[in-house]
Amino acid sequence: MDPHGSEAQQTSVGSAAAGAPDASRELHQKDHFLQLMFFHPHATGARRPAHTPSAIDNFAPLRHANSGPGDRYTLPVPSAQAPVHLDSRAADVMTDLRRTSAIIVDRNASVDDATRVMTARGVRALFVIDDTRHVVGIITSTDTLGEKPLRFAQARGIRHGEVLVRDIMTPSDRLEILDLDAVSRARVGDVIATLRVAGRQHALVVETGADARGSVRQIVGIFSLTQIARQLGVAPQQVHDIARTFAEIEAVIAS
Repeated sequence: MDPHGSEAQQTSVGSAAAGAPDASRELHQKDHFLQLMFFHPHATGARRPAHTPSAIDNFAPLRHANSGPGDRYTLPVPSAQAPVHLDSRAADVMTDLRRTSAIIVDRNASVDDATRVMTARGVRALFVIDDTRHVVGIITSTDTLGEKPLRFAQARGIRHGEVLVRDIMTPSDRLEILDLDAVSRARVGDVIATLRVAGRQHALVVETGADARGSVRQIVGIFSLTQIARQLGVAPQQVHDIARTFAEIEAVIAS
């Protein structure tokens, strides 16, 4: 046996033994770091982190379960019955502007622009606003796609594309206004009767309040004859006609 080799071997082993506490300490530190990074609340002896109170503590989780292997789910088949009827609450057919953003157009926009907005947003009416964002009227698809723009353009000697929203809109002083308190006690049939008597396809629901400047009337909802008809089960029309819509509503009611 080579004595030098044995000495070198002993020196190597001795060095490793001497450095063992440092290596052990390093491994322990790494293990402690990993425990902090990947803390598992169910690990034996693991301590839970301190709970920080939050607003969600005021609520209780619903009863719930995990979906298991082989679980199957179906989608409901739409009911053939109308979702609302004449005795339903009027609020059931009202577009609540406290929950749904009002879709607007500037009074100085072109009629063509208004049509594009309606098409893009899938609606048939827009609130018309002025520079201070006050509502000054309503414009509908019947207005923009009907004869009104053409007649106005011919009378003024301008092109169709130059007709503005303010030229053919229904101004605010000609709109049907319903009080929110009255609507809260009304039925769908009451709203239909109101629109039929007024010969209108829309009615605004207004709530009166007050601020530092005095009394304030805020539009909080809108009734649309088209939407009411759809919710009653009347098939949608390609070109909206008020008289026809009322007749179709009457037919559904009588059936």
